[in-house]
Amino acid sequence: MTHPSQWVEGGFAACRGLGRTLLTAATLLLPGLASAGPLPKPGGFLLQLQEAQPEAVAQAGFPLVVMDYSRDGGDPGRYRPAEIALLVQAGVMPLAYLSIGEAEDYRAYWQPSWSQPRSAPPWLGQTNPDWGGNHKVRYWDPSWRDEVLGPYLDTIVGQGFKGVYLDIIDAFEYWADPANYGKKKGQEEFRKGDPRGDEGLAARHMIDLVLWIAQRARRQAPGFLVVPQNGERILDHDRDRRYLDTVSGIGVEDTWYDATEPQPEAVVAARLPHLRRILAAGADRFVLALDYVDNGDHGDPGNLRRIRHFIQLCRQERFHCYAAHAERALDRINVIPGLQPPP
Repeated sequence: MTHPSQWVEGGFAACRGLGRTLLTAATLLLPGLASAGPLPKPGGFLLQLQEAQPEAVAQAGFPLVVMDYSRDGGDPGRYRPAEIALLVQAGVMPLAYLSIGEAEDYRAYWQPSWSQPRSAPPWLGQTNPDWGGNHKVRYWDPSWRDEVLGPYLDTIVGQGFKGVYLDIIDAFEYWADPANYGKKKGQEEFRKGDPRGDEGLAARHMIDLVLWIAQRARRQAPGFLVVPQNGERILDHDRDRRYLDTVSGIGVEDTWYDATEPQPEAVVAARLPHLRRILAAGADRFVLALDYVDNGDHGDPGNLRRIRHFIQLCRQERFHCYAAHAERALDRINVIPGLQPPP
């Protein structure tokens, strides 16, 4: 996903990763959606993580938006409650992006001393080599949960967001992989309690964290949506359905396309059963599917065919669809006449 890390002068550097009712004459009602209204068929959404302008989003025609809690990633640019209320009043369901599996060094919670190994908190892991400014975290550590995520989540609820979009769910795979531990540069130093070699334990830790987030938010705002992004394989470890019964839906990237190239059939076939399982968990569940299929040239017949193909496949699964720009910069409202938002 292009998430709001690595803010640069004059623009933004790109990073990564953003119910089962028939979407015909019926509508899909999300839990707690009463204040914003139903998502209309055939279902679409907007994901803009950088410099989202509430007035423009409210007028764009999308029923749901995933956005950062702040224009610039930090507290100075935080959206005012009145701005989030504007979206709700316009019939747009606002979800706030929240990374729970990595720490971001441009956030208000970050302490400069954490960059020094001797001063770093025990939950802080290695820097993500692909995305500078993002750091792995031992997400099961109570200090990360209580001292960092808790106040951050409370701010989001207080702003009036109707849910959170949780990123880096797949951190459970990282911490379970023995190859990520060792003495080489960039490897984690093994510590007591690390789930090295135990993906089931790492997954249960992540499930516990997602449930804690849901409980804390819903105590303040009943019906608050909790939408994890990617990491759907965690369902393989959700033996007692705690995760499945808690999440409101899921957001996924690159389901059918890797940028403008089709995904291998085996990749698609491995992912879809997990996503269908979330839809089957209840009529109020949903999937937000984003593929980076748009090369930006809406006069290019091949580009439009690819976008239509993605939307067709997405709607066949009864997912909500968003065709994003192939360079993965989620810094604009991508309107494609006649296709997006759905007419």
